[in-house]
Amino acid sequence: MKRISSDEVKKVAELARLELNENEIHQHAEQLEKILEYIKQLEKINTENIACTTRAIEVVNVLRKDERRDYENSDELLDLAPSRENKFFKVPKIINE
Repeated sequence: MKRISSDEVKKVAELARLELNENEIHQHAEQLEKILEYIKQLEKINTENIACTTRAIEVVNVLRKDERRDYENSDELLDLAPSRENKFFKVPKIINE
């Protein structure tokens, strides 16, 4: 396997805006070599009959249907608000006209 040079690590570090000392450059070179070796192992796996997917398990929407429900004691909730006006929460203006 081709070894990753210090210059290649320095270039990647520069692109990532990282400042590395010589010891860190050596450490990252070793780590990148291990990552590339792992990728080579993955490339050997036969995926010819494997369907494409974006996740390992199927994701299903488990949210309940939105339904309007009246709350019997709305005044109790409104009393908890820092500010209210009649039957509404009063909030500070956040958009200028």
